[in-house]
Amino acid sequence: MAKGTVLCVLAAITAIAGLSAVPRDLQSLLKTIQDRYNRTQSLKLNFSETYAGSGRPAQTESGVLYLRKPGLMRWDYSSPAGKIFLSDGKDVFQYLPEDRQATKGKLKQSEDMKAPLAFLLGKLDFNKEFKSFETSGDPVGTWIIATPESDSLIYNKVEFLAGADGEIHRLRVTGQEGSKLLFEFSGEQLNAPVSPALFTFQPPAGVRIVEEDQ
Repeated sequence: MAKGTVLCVLAAITAIAGLSAVPRDLQSLLKTIQDRYNRTQSLKLNFSETYAGSGRPAQTESGVLYLRKPGLMRWDYSSPAGKIFLSDGKDVFQYLPEDRQATKGKLKQSEDMKAPLAFLLGKLDFNKEFKSFETSGDPVGTWIIATPESDSLIYNKVEFLAGADGEIHRLRVTGQEGSKLLFEFSGEQLNAPVSPALFTFQPPAGVRIVEEDQ
């Protein structure tokens, strides 16, 4: 996936107080999502991600996502096989077998569009991060369309499909330049036994780590 994709990988929501302008039923759903993920220390789920950039054909990849508080994530791809995207809470690593090298960069400076996933780890404050919300129906649950408070982010819209129990089934992020990244999740396991060792990047033999310009 291109470097300018979307990184924030959703950590669970920490506070909903102050959303007085949000309809009561939406406030209730946001709180349900918050409670679900704030009580969770780790997650394991299957994912499919589809990226579509301006003038480019859609590209779909899939695999297994592991999350662990505080701020740890690992994307193990089965398609393309061997691809890894990992965050140890401070740095991010990306490895593609065909490159024979891995890249390392600072999490806070990354421009990968996975970043909006932070609420699954309990770090996103809806009231602080978003200035407006809309909803639309779906057979699976409710789509929540959120507009970020800041205009300086690499994305300008985050949409997520949540069930009545607060489980996130889909996440769609729209970049400032019009690119779209859709995640579909299944097989969610709350508090799955996820070893901290999973979030330490161990390069395969012969693979060097290249640090990105800071």
